[in-house]
Amino acid sequence: MRVAVSDGRGRAVRTPGLGSWLVRVAPASARGDVAIALVSDRHIRLLNRRYRGKNTPTDVLSFPSEPPTRAAHLGDIVIAKGVARRQAREARHSYLTELKVLALHGLLHLLGYDHHAASDRGRMARLERRLRAKGGLRAGLIERSTAPPARARVGVAPPEH
Repeated sequence: MRVAVSDGRGRAVRTPGLGSWLVRVAPASARGDVAIALVSDRHIRLLNRRYRGKNTPTDVLSFPSEPPTRAAHLGDIVIAKGVARRQAREARHSYLTELKVLALHGLLHLLGYDHHAASDRGRMARLERRLRAKGGLRAGLIERSTAPPARARVGVAPPEH
């Protein structure tokens, strides 16, 4: 697996170790190239509205390549920079750590896991937990999204990935 990180317009973005970290913790089934785009909250809101019918910014979106069996390109992961920075502050860890949390979560969606589906039965959460531990991350996105909020955020819609 190879990972490229850009600004969404094809320009490389410096994210020390993000790509190599994701390659190291990825499950063996992750074969092919993955593109990660770090974009504005506005841009991800537009994508979220277009592809999911939700007119709010979200933290991460995944777009598997078509057809999904094509090994050359596994798919694209889009991460909102502003949302990631806010979530990093709330979780009390670095922005890079939050990018790792979101990239791992997005990769699992590219591989066909879907924690929102009843048929998943916790498989994605278990795999995310195992891979997080392998990569040295304390908390994952699924755990955070199912935990009770530490405090209410007035006027801010919760991220939906």
